[in-house]
Amino acid sequence: MNYSGLFIAMELEIESRLDKCLNNCRIELMKQRTEKGWTGKLSSSALSTATAITAFKLIQNKTNDADLSRYIESGMNWLAENQNKDGGWGDSIRSNSNISTSTLCRAAFQLCDTDNKYPDIRKSVDSYLEQNIGSLDPGSISQAIYKCYGKDRTFAVPILTMMVLSAGACTKSDWKHIKQLPFELAALPQALFRFLRLPVVSYALPALIAIGYVRHFHCPGILAPLRWILKKRCMRMLEKIQPSNGGFLEASPLTSFVAMSLAATDMIDSPVVEKSVSFLKSSMDKDGSWPIDSNLATWVTTLSVNALALDPDYEQQLPKESQEQIAENLLNQQYSERHAYTGAAPGAWSWTHLPGAVPDADDTAGALLALSFLYHPDTKRKRQSAQAGIQWLLDLQNSDGGIPTFCKGWTKLPFDQSSCDISAHVIRAFLAWQDELPGLAGEINKSIDRMLVYLQRNQESDGRWLPLWFGNENLEAVNNPVYGTAKVMIALAELDDTRSLEILNAASAWLIAQQNDDGGWGGSKGIASSLEETGLALEALAALANAEQMRQAMDKGLMWVDGQLESEKGFMATPIGFYFANLWYFEELYPVIFLLAALARMKRQGITNV
Repeated sequence: MNYSGLFIAMELEIESRLDKCLNNCRIELMKQRTEKGWTGKLSSSALSTATAITAFKLIQNKTNDADLSRYIESGMNWLAENQNKDGGWGDSIRSNSNISTSTLCRAAFQLCDTDNKYPDIRKSVDSYLEQNIGSLDPGSISQAIYKCYGKDRTFAVPILTMMVLSAGACTKSDWKHIKQLPFELAALPQALFRFLRLPVVSYALPALIAIGYVRHFHCPGILAPLRWILKKRCMRMLEKIQPSNGGFLEASPLTSFVAMSLAATDMIDSPVVEKSVSFLKSSMDKDGSWPIDSNLATWVTTLSVNALALDPDYEQQLPKESQEQIAENLLNQQYSERHAYTGAAPGAWSWTHLPGAVPDADDTAGALLALSFLYHPDTKRKRQSAQAGIQWLLDLQNSDGGIPTFCKGWTKLPFDQSSCDISAHVIRAFLAWQDELPGLAGEINKSIDRMLVYLQRNQESDGRWLPLWFGNENLEAVNNPVYGTAKVMIALAELDDTRSLEILNAASAWLIAQQNDDGGWGGSKGIASSLEETGLALEALAALANAEQMRQAMDKGLMWVDGQLESEKGFMATPIGFYFANLWYFEELYPVIFLLAALARMKRQGITNV
């Protein structure tokens, strides 16, 4: 047998498969590009839809606004059509049912279905909750919801507040299961918030104020005199931090919780309610649903650029003129003033250009990376922008060496703590600019050293890392070690520091061991493979590609990707994204971007088995 001929044929087949899949990703990504970048498409959300129609109904009950009826009816129709077979709802249409979203949907139908149009829907969700909680008694539901979120009341208290408001009674006894949020603390200077150990995360100030106030309004406690005195000051704060379009964080649930809470008090005529209603009206999709957020345009744009930059045909895919347009858009999106909401200093980016977003570390790192790859004729302006962004990240670093998402020092609750995946992203951004910014070189190196120690300390004993803003709902711990491990591996491979060799070896061994028998990756071994997680794993291995076992794993993964893209599923997205308070979402562009980054890196490095 001519083994050399077979050997060559196999190599050509792998290269052909790689080229085909890469080209499919290029076509799909560029098909969705606009002049300024990419907008993406977030999944519809049962949770967002339930909270929006509940807010509208409570407001309508006070104002007799007939125009709200069509939004309420459309939302109920959509929820009815997308109820899971078990009677519950998940956060996205591809998500498993959970008691939080199902409780909110139940409350929405209880309040909004005044004509009893959906008796079967209501009966089904009651059955689901009874089966998963044991009782529909408010005390039992409250106990189950609090158990879901532990010490973090950011989402638990809003859910239970909506449950009480939808029931309509609002007597003092109805509020006994709902913990009082200390909204009066919003009257204090923002600089003190991180020292107060608030029961909500840093970005939840609107919920703290509005939901804390509605509970106080109906069930005043021992601090009632103080709270009445500070009410006006807190409401002024709420008005001050509400963005021009009315959408807090561009998030329908948060905006809805604020609106429904104020509508159930003496604040129904507040301009906050009026602006919230305007935002929610404009946010409804044509099918009658609401997404979890307006969009992730800046995030998916920078991810797209950073993936394309790995492509050997980068200049052909994204010519200089296009690069300049995207770069100009990113430069214009950088915050130039202290943020009114979080108090963040100038210099950062957020996930979208819309006014409700807030600066964060992951998007700032992504934007810095993208700018390092994008052509812009004003190199001085670009360098100044990068310097401001780098300095913002340097100032954000926590005492443990890791990078948090929004604010330094808020470390009590999980979504305010340092994050392995974000820290890795920041390392990549620092590496991209350190030679261009000699004045910051010393600080950058010290910061990277601290992040490396943080990552070493937070690597699990089996070699993996856990991310913050991504998970897999089919894992018992609902985390996503494939995502976290891949992101850290890519950063450490680019760092090329001998100190990281040992932890990289452990990580790559773990990642290879998680490959499913079908060739793809899920959140870990045995979890259904997805395009997103397979793309992440392939990119991480391609960044190293220093062992035959890795190349074999990549070839097997490539075959699985090819089969998926050829199937009727195509680029089907999977809900691996966490939004605020562990809310699941999927983004239609994630599978395209993550695969493109992996395949482009494989192509650039000439990786094939044999």
